[in-house]
Amino acid sequence: MPEPVLSVVIPVFNEENHLPEVVERLFASPCPIAREWIFVDDASADGSPAILDGLAERDDVTVIHQAVNGGKGSAVRAGFEAARGDFVMVQDADLEYDPADVPKLLAPLIADEADVVFGSRFRADRVQVHRTFHYLGNRLLTDLSNLASGIYLSDMETCYKIFRADLIKPMRLRSQRFGFEVESTAYVAKTTARIFELPISYTPRTRLAGKKIGWRDGVAALWHIVHFNLLTRESQAFRGLPERYRVT
Repeated sequence: MPEPVLSVVIPVFNEENHLPEVVERLFASPCPIAREWIFVDDASADGSPAILDGLAERDDVTVIHQAVNGGKGSAVRAGFEAARGDFVMVQDADLEYDPADVPKLLAPLIADEADVVFGSRFRADRVQVHRTFHYLGNRLLTDLSNLASGIYLSDMETCYKIFRADLIKPMRLRSQRFGFEVESTAYVAKTTARIFELPISYTPRTRLAGKKIGWRDGVAALWHIVHFNLLTRESQAFRGLPERYRVT
């Protein structure tokens, strides 16, 4: 039986200052299985595209250039379409999330105990200080998502979600900016997928350091929680969902 592969989708938008360090850290990070790296440049206006083109000679790297900036959700969809691995995850092109946490998130998937694993910043196994605005916003959105979806999570908005490919690839994802986290969680809730949540480390960056999500995205998330959980049926959320995930 062939070794499973993890597809890591990395959306990139104007990350020239951080990208070389991020790439070096990603390639050097541990992983118990083979990986493919899918970098999606979302029409960056800085030197990010040239940096990514320099990686394209590697056999395990795919670089996708989007002609028009469509937002994180658009970049993620492009990466998912290109993914060939058994498991699929998103890695933001910054240093907020530590790729050294990935092996423990993968463990339940490799052991066939889970179909999707969430990495929680709020179930950390060490004392960690979060910025008040983002902490309260994330907790509020998570609580509202829990009520709407019926899934109890401590961190719905986490970037670190690892899916089985046959669960994430059939999703009819539509979010353009940062709605992917809400939308994908809402769609998982419409299935019988086995869900794990494990603690991860997190080093938040400020807007001065390049953080792009803002209060408008938080307001949009409120609508996404209602729309994708309560107003979207399974047939609208998935195309060709395997029977083992279907609610009977």
